[in-house]
Amino acid sequence: MTGKEFFNTIQKTGIAEFKDRGSRFIAFAFPITVKEDFKAMMAGVKSEHPKATHYCFAYRIGLDGNNFRSGDDGEPSGTAGKPILGQIDSKELTNALIIVVRYFGGSLLGVPGLINAYKTAASLVLQVIPVMQKPIELRYHLRFDYTMMNDIMLIVKQTNCTIINREMQLFCTMVIGIPVKQVDPILNRLREIQNLEVEKFN
Repeated sequence: MTGKEFFNTIQKTGIAEFKDRGSRFIAFAFPITVKEDFKAMMAGVKSEHPKATHYCFAYRIGLDGNNFRSGDDGEPSGTAGKPILGQIDSKELTNALIIVVRYFGGSLLGVPGLINAYKTAASLVLQVIPVMQKPIELRYHLRFDYTMMNDIMLIVKQTNCTIINREMQLFCTMVIGIPVKQVDPILNRLREIQNLEVEKFN
């Protein structure tokens, strides 16, 4: 995804259902930013649907394309997690998780039927929530005296930077996300503020 200025993601949760020959496939979509979110979301879905027969999933996190996972949870290999991930990728989404819960209806669907069911359920849930386009940001760490707060906040708000975290005391620290296409002009403006320390945040 390098060279891009924006990425696609979701910011709301969603739910959709698909039925095939008695089996119910309930798809849940969640915005996530770290792997730990996945464990919490999966635990929540399992407690909500304790009698389901399968809990299949896929997620993709981050902008480098390497942080993804999918799981079939006992379904034949490749029939659940991969089709779900395929729907995430078809919309070029990242920071997104889809869990599809299956209630077995008594009829075997076969490999093509399972692939279609999990793919369709994932597709349906992505139709009920909007895809958001967000700017790719680089993170910077700011250190400054409290008296400089207004000047810094003015720049942050005017340039649509994201405040990731901040600690406000007599001496303040802030981590901001700067849209990648505006990094140089914004850094130049920030560095015009005397005694403001700015460094790249990893």
